[in-house]
Amino acid sequence: MNRIIKIVLLDILKNKIVVSYALILALLSWGSFMLENNTAKGLLTILNVILFTVPLVSVLFSTIYIYNSAEFIELLLSQPIKRKKIWISLFTGLSVAMVLAFFLGAGIPLLINSPGTAGLMMLLAGSLITVVFVGLAFLSCILTRDKAKGIGLAILFWLYFAILFDALVLFLLFQFSEYPIEEAMVGITALSPIDLARIQILLHLDQSAMMGYTGAIFKDFFGTAVGLLISFLLLVLWISIPFLVSVRKFETKDL
Repeated sequence: MNRIIKIVLLDILKNKIVVSYALILALLSWGSFMLENNTAKGLLTILNVILFTVPLVSVLFSTIYIYNSAEFIELLLSQPIKRKKIWISLFTGLSVAMVLAFFLGAGIPLLINSPGTAGLMMLLAGSLITVVFVGLAFLSCILTRDKAKGIGLAILFWLYFAILFDALVLFLLFQFSEYPIEEAMVGITALSPIDLARIQILLHLDQSAMMGYTGAIFKDFFGTAVGLLISFLLLVLWISIPFLVSVRKFETKDL
């Protein structure tokens, strides 16, 4: 298992796309802090990168990589190795590689220019979001053999969580504005990992006015220690559930 992880990790880290991804993140992160005299403004610029670019690259690259590794996966299946271990090893290797690329690109500038709570929270949230979308990529791949459909499904996952979810929440808030729906909206917020990450980052940046409808409503809840713990537990569930579903399907899928 460890050997498979090492093979996948080294293969990905030598990939030009991942190297370019890390360099672009570094360029955007260093540029944000250099162009802005105010550190908070630089952090807000990096926040947009974390919430939109990082999930998109993570889910797309992971999906394409899995499809391109079909022959390697078939070779592993011919060996006396449990399917579950193969799938977990691929997921671990991809996740570690993408998180490492994120850390080298955005993490180092964050730790140097904003070593406080806000920078650490952004680094942690970005890492979790990366792994969440790697897990969604695995789910996309196992749901269909067709590469085009799998990539399309991965893009739909990103489109829904990055853009459409907030539009749906905004629609519900306007439609039911006359009713006390705050408690119900807590559960709805849990349906988007990007929203959970955005709320926590902006709370620690003290930019609650920019949090949008979802974050503003739950500031009192997510701003507490309990709310912080719950939000990160929910992000862990967003990593675990899609991946565990893909593991179960991979164990029974006829390849």
